[in-house]
Amino acid sequence: MPPTPRAPAGPALRVMRQRAIQAATVVLLVSTACFAIIQSLPGDIAFRIAAGRYGYDQVTAASADTVRAELGLDRPAWQQLLAWLGDLLTLDLGTSLVTGASVAGELGLYLSSSLQLAAAALAMALVAGATAGVLAASRPGGVLDRLTTLWVSGARSLPPFLLGLVLILVFSVHLGVLPAAGHGTAGNIVLPAVTLAVGLSGLFARVTRDTVAQIRQSDYVRFAATKGLGGGLVFLRHVLRNTGVTLLPYVGVQLLVLIEGVVVVESLFAWPGLGHALVHAIFWRDLPMIQATALALALLVVALNTVVDLGTLALDPRPRRRELVL
Repeated sequence: MPPTPRAPAGPALRVMRQRAIQAATVVLLVSTACFAIIQSLPGDIAFRIAAGRYGYDQVTAASADTVRAELGLDRPAWQQLLAWLGDLLTLDLGTSLVTGASVAGELGLYLSSSLQLAAAALAMALVAGATAGVLAASRPGGVLDRLTTLWVSGARSLPPFLLGLVLILVFSVHLGVLPAAGHGTAGNIVLPAVTLAVGLSGLFARVTRDTVAQIRQSDYVRFAATKGLGGGLVFLRHVLRNTGVTLLPYVGVQLLVLIEGVVVVESLFAWPGLGHALVHAIFWRDLPMIQATALALALLVVALNTVVDLGTLALDPRPRRRELVL
């Protein structure tokens, strides 16, 4: 008997397999790139690490040599890279060259802080942007529609670091209602989250407005209305769902911009996240921390793309139906 052909893998399984291959490639490329960049920077790495440990006033040539011998920085560069990759295969991120603490433990704290900030900024941007977009689409060319267009232009032209400084001056220095920096209270997250959310909210508003306006003019929406469905039911069943199919991939693209902005905003507001940790690790030449934080940021991009792909499959059944036909 001929062998029974195997059923094709589902779209979700195929997405997971492709993203796993992408994640492995990202780990190799990012680790190698970070190592090469640090090795090419001017200055003595051992001296910088010793300064991070003991302070610049206490650093001597002897202490730098001790650090160099202790950490194996006198070995050839390729041996150091292979040692790092070998530890990575066992999920061992090593210890910080400056503090001596476990990189994995510190990375977990930084990652949770960055995810909190990104989630708060994304929630603010989606609520404000999607709501404004739906309202603007209800009357194209109206006052709210024109205000939305101005909002998009203004929000995208204002750099996050400049907006953050303005928010600090207004709400922290002059009004004194919100803290300018720090972590640990609900008020600390407001200003950095708003700084990240403003630019995203304008884009979400424009995409939502254009999509809703287009869908409301489609044949299937008009047909649903002629069948006697109420306006609210038509909006929920046809307009809102199809808007989500278009908006969700766009949100995924903008999340990449959000991750890039986190590095600047976290440093500005002293928010203890991945971006803040990466900047300090680069300054002190803390190679294990640099590689770990860069890997976390890169893998976070892969994870977000995976979530967006799976969410799109859940909202739009057409890829699954095509798979069944094949």
